[in-house]
Amino acid sequence: MPSKSTAQILLEKADKKANSSTGWFSSSSSKFEEAGDLYQQAANSFKFDKLFREAGDAFSKEAECREKCNEQNDAANAWWNAAKAYKRGFPDLAIQALSQTVTHLTQAGRFRQAADREKEIAQIYLQDQSDLRRACESFERAGEWYAQEDAAATANACFKDAADLHAELEEYQIAIVRYDEVANHSLGSALTKYSVKDYWLKALLCALASTDYVSARRNLHRYGQMDSTFPSTREAKFVTALLEALEEGNEEAFTNVVVEYDQVTKLDNWKTAILLKIKRDIQQAPGLT
Repeated sequence: MPSKSTAQILLEKADKKANSSTGWFSSSSSKFEEAGDLYQQAANSFKFDKLFREAGDAFSKEAECREKCNEQNDAANAWWNAAKAYKRGFPDLAIQALSQTVTHLTQAGRFRQAADREKEIAQIYLQDQSDLRRACESFERAGEWYAQEDAAATANACFKDAADLHAELEEYQIAIVRYDEVANHSLGSALTKYSVKDYWLKALLCALASTDYVSARRNLHRYGQMDSTFPSTREAKFVTALLEALEEGNEEAFTNVVVEYDQVTKLDNWKTAILLKIKRDIQQAPGLT
């Protein structure tokens, strides 16, 4: 019979301690404190053996012991350690553990850290589960918490990620509002001002994708008033040329404009996808002129 690993022995000790009856002279609080310490040791030992599922499970049990002792900070840390272990191949469990962490952090008023963990949840939804809706919601929530903790740049990055996802979900009006907010925040700083034209380009492409050419023209004009250099940028000229092709219902002209722009400024996946969507709309509406 194979001998038990150190992690296994520690886990059994922890289980035994957690399930033991409390004697005359010890409190249930000290029982769970000791069990929590043993679960933590077992979890670290499983991690050392690269058994990440088992490590996550042991950290989760540690977290439950910390909760029973009313040690909220230690419980939050244990859930986070569980999440980090679960991230190695168990995204569902990682999200559950991170959600527990967030609950403890928000109850303790630690919204900055809660935002960090909520952003991790968003990234797991996006990268491991391709769940755009839930990723979007988590980015929004993280952004709001960062904003209320005066972490404006980090909040902006989350709102920009949320805007990208709103657009992918074809919620163009919400995306435009978010891009405008992010651009407005970025205009005020010399460090971030350079990225404004890209946010405005994305907002304008969302207007084109929703076939709202009147709003697109109006926003082009408005952005030019907010930043007098914008009308002379490649981005503004690109949208102007796209608008002309769309208003004429000229698919060939539209394609040429996109190809020319891409030769100088490589289009990323997001822009490529939305431009293909806009192009399909021309194909479906031949009688636009």
